[in-house]
Order: sequence, then structure tokens, then C-alpha cells
Amino acid sequence: MARQLAAVYASHPRLRAIVLAGSAAEGLSDFYSDLDLILYYDELPAEDELRAMRERSGGGERSWLIDDVAGGALLEAYPVRGVECQCGHITVARWERDMAEVLERHTVETPLHKALDGMLHAMPLHGDELVRGWQARVAAYPPKLAEAMVRHYLSFFPLWSLQERLGARDAALWIIQGLTEAAYNILGVLAGLNRRYYTTFQFKRMRRFVAGLAVAPERLAERLERIVLVEQAAAGPELAALGGETLALVERHMPQVDTAQVRRQLARRAEPWAPEAG
Repeated sequence: MARQLAAVYASHPRLRAIVLAGSAAEGLSDFYSDLDLILYYDELPAEDELRAMRERSGGGERSWLIDDVAGGALLEAYPVRGVECQCGHITVARWERDMAEVLERHTVETPLHKALDGMLHAMPLHGDELVRGWQARVAAYPPKLAEAMVRHYLSFFPLWSLQERLGARDAALWIIQGLTEAAYNILGVLAGLNRRYYTTFQFKRMRRFVAGLAVAPERLAERLERIVLVEQAAAGPELAALGGETLALVERHMPQVDTAQVRRQLARRAEPWAPEAG
């Protein structure tokens, strides 16, 4: 189906490249999966051109549209034979600016990491030479980006030191939020150490991501799940242990990063005050 759709869009005179992205490109799709096509143009098609290509593809009415035409991109979804097809239309200039945002300016906290990781695993359907050039550029993970990732995510709020205090304050939702953010931060640090693109935006397939980390604490996926799924009394000590092991990996593999403040956070413990005698 992807190749059939690509053949229709490839006829557009300003189109430069098409890739199949997402689960279908990686061989991970199931009966709930959509079909992700990214189409790159010198200039975006007009609305009537998009409608004509959608109809020629056998597509139904749009399910939804995210429109940033002024910025050089739009995303539309429509059904084809029962499968939702999500087509991202983007100018080459916009895509190259997006790549530069991460690869040259080393921006950490952006969903663009998801787009760059998707490009690494994308299957070219048109414009192979252009796509392969982009993939080679994305594969060259900048050392400065790796360090920026580690510095940004190297923060573990010491919830384990406050659990008894918070337990008496009906703060279950805040505790869950803090545990989840800490788990995400551990993954972010490890992504930097392993030169992996990473964003918390729609983060899925955690076990597969963890399996690709050469530098990581043992049984990482299992332990991260324990942090957010087990009772909170057990989650705190597990988080403290994982934080300590992650910090040790930073000190071993990226010694230029100062870890002293985080070490102090890991050691923090809250003690209840005692009433004065008498």
C-alpha cells in the first residue's frame, strides 16, 4: 500500500523524496498500526493538489489535519481500505532547518528527536540519494549533543527521601508524576551516553529502546517499570539505586560532566523533627 500511495505522490512536479516511517518501516506494525509517509517538496502542494492526490490514492475524507503551511509543513490523515494513512508534507528547507536545530544547535528538549530517529529507520520510496544523504547526516551523532543530553537530564528529584512525609499528605498523584519524570530523566541521560535520539513526546516501545543501549544499568526496563507500577514504598529505593548506577555510568563515560550536585541529591534524606521535651 505504501508503494501505491508513493507512486501517486511521486507524480507531483515539486516532490523531491518520500519515505515510509514508523512501525511499518521497522517491521513492527500490527492490526492497529497506521501507515506513516513523509513527503518532501521544494514547495508544498496547494490544497486542491492534495485533495486530488488523496482521491487518486483511493483515500476517504480527512480524519484530521495539522496545518503549518506558513512554516513549510502540514500533516493529514485519511483512510485507505480501512488503514489510517498519515501523510506528513514538508519542504526540504524546513526539514533541513529541523535537522540543524538538533544536530548543529544541539537542542535537547524537542519532539524533533523523534523525527530524526524516524529518519534513521525510514525506508526510501522515492529520492533515494537525497534520503540516504539525510540518513548519513543524522547517523553522525554530534558529541556536543550527547553531552547536552546528559547535562539536561541529569536531575533526579529525591522523592525517596520524602516518601514518609508525603505519605501523610495525600500526594499520590504528585509522587507518581515525580517517579515518572525521574524514569524519563534516567532514559535521557542514558540516551546521551549511548548517542541516541530521545524525547519524552509519545515515548513508546521502551523495552526495544532500552535493548539498544550498550551503556545502561542491568535489568533497566524491568526496573523502570517497577518504579511506576509497583507500590510507591518500593519505588523510592529502586529509583535511588537506578539513579546511583546511572550517575556512575556518567562518571565513567563522560567524566567532564560535574556530578557533585546530583550526588548530594542522591544522598539526601529527610528526618522528622521531634517535639521538645517538657
